[in-house]
Amino acid sequence: MAPSVRRRGLALGALSLVGALALSACGLSESGGSASGSSESGSDSDSGNAKTHTVKTAMGDVEVPVDPERVVVLDTGELDSALTLGVQPVGATHSASEDGFPSYLPASRTKDIKEVGEIANPNLETVASLKPDLILTSKVRDGDRYEQLRAIAPTVMTESTGSAWKENFQLHAEALGKQAEAKKAVADYNAHVAKVTEAIGGKKKAAGTDVNFVRFVEGADIRIYGKQNYIGSILADLGMGRPAITDKAKDGFSYDVSPEKIDLADADVVFTSTYGDPAKAGTTKTMNSGLWKGLKASKDGKVFEVDDRLWIAGIGYTAAGRILDEFQAKMTG
Repeated sequence: MAPSVRRRGLALGALSLVGALALSACGLSESGGSASGSSESGSDSDSGNAKTHTVKTAMGDVEVPVDPERVVVLDTGELDSALTLGVQPVGATHSASEDGFPSYLPASRTKDIKEVGEIANPNLETVASLKPDLILTSKVRDGDRYEQLRAIAPTVMTESTGSAWKENFQLHAEALGKQAEAKKAVADYNAHVAKVTEAIGGKKKAAGTDVNFVRFVEGADIRIYGKQNYIGSILADLGMGRPAITDKAKDGFSYDVSPEKIDLADADVVFTSTYGDPAKAGTTKTMNSGLWKGLKASKDGKVFEVDDRLWIAGIGYTAAGRILDEFQAKMTG
C-alpha cells in the first residue's frame, strides 16, 4: 500500500474512533477571527458558574474547560509549560531522535505520562484513547491535523515554537487556568536572570562578551544560532554580546555552514550541542579539526558542550532555569 494511502487510512480510522468523543465535547467552537499567538479569556454567558472559557488561538477562538483535568501535550514546549504550571499531562509526544521525555524534567513528574508518538507525528488513536479534555500544540507542528485533533478535544494551538516561547507560555497558562502560577514563574525567571548576570560580572561585562551557540545536526549543515530562537532569547535576557555572524542568520534563526567554514562561528565563548549521533552529525570530526582548534574560544578553553534536549528543545521556564544555572557554572567555573 502506498504511504499516502496508508496515512489517509490511518487518519480516517482515527476520526472514526474519536467521533463519539467529538459529539460529547462540551463547548467546542471556532470563530472566523484572525489567528494570533495571544490569548484572552472569556466566560460562559449562560451561567454564573462558567464551565468553559474562550481562548484566542492561532486557529481562532476555542472554548476550553475552566479546569481541564486530562491534558495531552504534543511538543516539548507544551510539556515544559504544563509541568511548570503544576499540571501533569496524561499524554505527550517525544522527540523523533529519542524515546522518553527530556531528562531535565523530574522523573517523578513524567513517569506516569503516556507517550503518544513523535513530535509532529502523534498517534491520533492513542491520543483519543486517553480521553483528553484539552490538547496543547502549535500550528507549525500540527496545523495540518487540526481538524482531527479538535474532533478529539478542544485544541489550543500557538502559531509557532522557539523564540515565541514566553508568549506561548501565557497562552498555555490561559488555557490551563493557571495565570497566577504563570505570573510567579515569570517573576522567578526574571529574578534568576538578574542573579546570573550579576554573577558573571554584571551587565557591562555581559555585553562585552560575545557568545555563539553551535548546533551539530545529523543529516544537515552545522547551525550557528542567531537571535530569533529559544536560546537566543535567553542570551538576550542576560544581555550577552553576540558576534556579527548572528545577524546573517536566515529569519534570525540560524546561519548554516559546512565544517570547512566553522571558523565563522568564532566568539569569546562558544556553546555546542548535537542532535542525533555525534559521528553522523560531524561533531567529533569538526571539533578535532584545525579550524575548530583555531577558534579564540577553543584556545581560551571557552567551548562548552551542553545537552541538546535542554538548551535547544526544552523551550520553557523550567528548562530556562536549568540553563541559567548551567550557564553561570560554566562562565564562572
